[in-house]
Amino acid sequence: MSYWYPVQKELVLASRSPRRTEILTMAGVPHIIHPSEVKESFMEGPPEGVVVHWAAKKAADVSTAFPDHPVLGADTMVYQNGLLMGKPSDRDEAVKMVTSLSGNWHDVFGGVALVWKSRGISFSFHEATRVRFRELHRDEIEAYVDSGEPMDKAGAYGIQGLGSLLVDRVDGSYFNVMGLPVAQLLSRFRNSLK
Repeated sequence: MSYWYPVQKELVLASRSPRRTEILTMAGVPHIIHPSEVKESFMEGPPEGVVVHWAAKKAADVSTAFPDHPVLGADTMVYQNGLLMGKPSDRDEAVKMVTSLSGNWHDVFGGVALVWKSRGISFSFHEATRVRFRELHRDEIEAYVDSGEPMDKAGAYGIQGLGSLLVDRVDGSYFNVMGLPVAQLLSRFRNSLK
């Protein structure tokens, strides 16, 4: 229990993301991992609506098994020039994604939903962060994709790893780009307890 997480119950993370686990651990939030079985599919709509939709679905799915715990669902997508980018399906798609980000700005949308059934607490929100990549050479893009790092990440890069070498500027929450806007999450969680 801490100022930022003032409850005895562990938070249940409805995600397999090692980055979200790392962020929660760094913030001192006691948690357990119970990934949601919700299968994401393509969805039309504004990016902030899409990420909140999937985050809420994941939290609702897992909250049925953990009604006495706060359950956290999250989703992250990269948005550029009217296109949403999730995780690349293969190497070629990863190369295309990183190539399109090279030298350009894009937006990272993080959707967050928290459900604590037994306490009647439920909220969701989105966070948007602007990121600019350096101008990248083709061999640099190939080397990055060949590292394997981009394959399980929205927009085909991880800002906390080798992907940090591609980024020129960040305007907004670094942790949102990493996978979870933790400051906003914990602030809203504290407020929901009042």
